[in-house]
Amino acid sequence: MPDKNTAAALRLNGLVLLQQLRELGEIGADPVAGGRTRVALTDAEKAGRDRLVAWMRELDLDVQIDRIGNIFGTLSPAVADAPGKPSRPLMMGSHIDTVVNAGALDGCYGVLAGLAVVRAFRDAGRTPLRPMTVAAFTNEEGARFHPDMMGSLVHAGGLPLDEALDAIGTDGARLGDELARIGYAGAMHPGTLVPHEYLELHIEQGPILEAEGLEIGIVESLQGISWQQVTVQGNANHAGTTPTRLRHDAAYAAAAAVAELRRIAVDSGTTLATVGTMRIEPGVINVIARKAVFTVDMRDPDEQRLVAGEARFARFLTKLAHDEGVRISTERLARFSPVVFNAELTDAIEASVKRLGLSYKRMTSGAGHDAQMIARIAPAAMIFVPSRGGISHNPREHTDDDQLVRGAEVLLDVVAQRLGATR
Repeated sequence: MPDKNTAAALRLNGLVLLQQLRELGEIGADPVAGGRTRVALTDAEKAGRDRLVAWMRELDLDVQIDRIGNIFGTLSPAVADAPGKPSRPLMMGSHIDTVVNAGALDGCYGVLAGLAVVRAFRDAGRTPLRPMTVAAFTNEEGARFHPDMMGSLVHAGGLPLDEALDAIGTDGARLGDELARIGYAGAMHPGTLVPHEYLELHIEQGPILEAEGLEIGIVESLQGISWQQVTVQGNANHAGTTPTRLRHDAAYAAAAAVAELRRIAVDSGTTLATVGTMRIEPGVINVIARKAVFTVDMRDPDEQRLVAGEARFARFLTKLAHDEGVRISTERLARFSPVVFNAELTDAIEASVKRLGLSYKRMTSGAGHDAQMIARIAPAAMIFVPSRGGISHNPREHTDDDQLVRGAEVLLDVVAQRLGATR
């Protein structure tokens, strides 16, 4: 392998990156409805994992799987800093699991762009000054097992491994059993690979960059996220013979709670509140509902406003239960405070964007990402590229090829600068 002084310049192979995005996007694809479904630890996601591991091995990476199923592919320097004590890696990554009927870019782009950066080093005959690791974290989406961002949360020590392995999915399956079934119950203890720094490249999943005609987003922070499930227990009765004043209607109470969530969001100006699922029982047109179960997703970039929104909603539920003669209980599904990313890394991203002559803005992410979990244990930051129409978690999710390549070139430039390997 040539030494650093005689090796070729670092150049990103955008064609390979785009081809791998297409190939991975075909796994779990629905030829009729469009989109693809690779929900965590299903057979389709196993196929995606297998393809990713094969690509890592093509680059001669040291592939390790931890006990929560996180995948790590590492390119090591020629000589470790000290015998038996290799440097902490510069880590890049995201996830390859999807929601149902998803686009091809969410998560996958960050993982495959990480491989593209490693490939640039390989093609140029360069070895990094410290290890470089590409990570694919387990169950980021939380579509089957709660909480979301589970693999990175366990990796960062925020969720006990045994609790995560015992998580029961929406289909009744136990997470640990499914890891073993698909062959990705690894031996490495989560958190063994603590990053020196962590970088995540991602599509924006929002409309801001496209609307402002900008090429790159430098993500300085992420919103806090509050997930809960609300259960309303009322009394079933005949829809035609029960006067309104004598009803204990679970469906009405649920609808009133949904309306209050919208008022909380509007009054705050920054809080977002979403009811993504609702189930009514017995679900008969002429029977008053005896039970309603719904989920609440509340987000805000400010912790105090998020807490205030949660408290206001809790007070409303208490009053609603009294007024309507129903019982209301809540279950916390996930709660993550807002995250501010490492200033040195965000400044480094800005320097690379300027060096490449790209337009940009500093911004807050509205979605949750693995980076917010890794920020608990290492300096972390994110790079965004535009999403057409701000659409994500949808087959119409799209970012132009040249935008995808430019984002990966920014990632490569940042990594090269952080590793002292000028391009």
